[in-house]
Amino acid sequence: MPGKFSRELFDKIPIVGILRNVPPLTVPILARYYAEAGLTNLEVTMNSDEALTTITRLVQDFEGKLNIGAGTVCTLEDLEKALAAGAQFIVTPILQEEVIKACVQQQVPVFPGAYSPTEIYKAWHLGATMVKVFPATKLGASYIKEILAPMNYLKLLPTGGISLDNLTDFLKAGAAGLGLGSQLFPQKLIEEGKWERLSELFRDLVATYKAYNNELLAVSR
Repeated sequence: MPGKFSRELFDKIPIVGILRNVPPLTVPILARYYAEAGLTNLEVTMNSDEALTTITRLVQDFEGKLNIGAGTVCTLEDLEKALAAGAQFIVTPILQEEVIKACVQQQVPVFPGAYSPTEIYKAWHLGATMVKVFPATKLGASYIKEILAPMNYLKLLPTGGISLDNLTDFLKAGAAGLGLGSQLFPQKLIEEGKWERLSELFRDLVATYKAYNNELLAVSR
C-alpha cells in the first residue's frame, strides 16, 4: 500500500534521522544522499518551516526507500495534520497519551518520548512501537542497560546526544534503535552545501551500524 510504513525498511537500519529547521529547499537533496547511503528512516519535526509540505514531498519522492515520519507531535491537532500530510510514523518529545492511543487505534507506528522508568513503562503499555528515551545524552548508555534489566521486553529508541562516537555503546546496552539529529545533520555543512561531506557522514554511520551488527552475528554463531 503506497505511503504505508515499512517495518522491513525500518529494521534494515533502525536509525531515525531527525530534520529540524533544515531549509525546505535543501531537504530533498539531503534526503537523496541519506537514502543513497543506505539509511531508511527520516523524521521531519512539526516545528520546522513548511514541515507538512516537506513530509508530503518526501513521501512521494522516496516511496519504498525511506519511511518518512513527523516529529514533535504534541497534540491531536498536530497528529491530524501530520497524517493528512502523509506521515508514516509519529514521534513525540513527551508522553502524550491521547496521541499514542490515536496512533494505536489507526495502526500508525508511534515513538513517544519518555524519561523516567515509570514514563517508559507507561508509554510501552499504551502501545508504543518503541519508546523514545529522551533526552538520552545526560543519561548515557548505562541508563538503557539499567532500564532493560528488569524490563527486557521494552523496545527503546534513545535520542539526543547520540553520535558516531557513542552509538555502539547504546546498541550494546540494548537499544532497539537510535534517533540522531544535529550530530547527523551538522548545520554548518548544510549551510555550506557540503553534500559530499554529509554523504560521507551518512555512509560512516551505516558502516558503523553494520560492523556492530556483523559482530553480533559472529558471536551468536
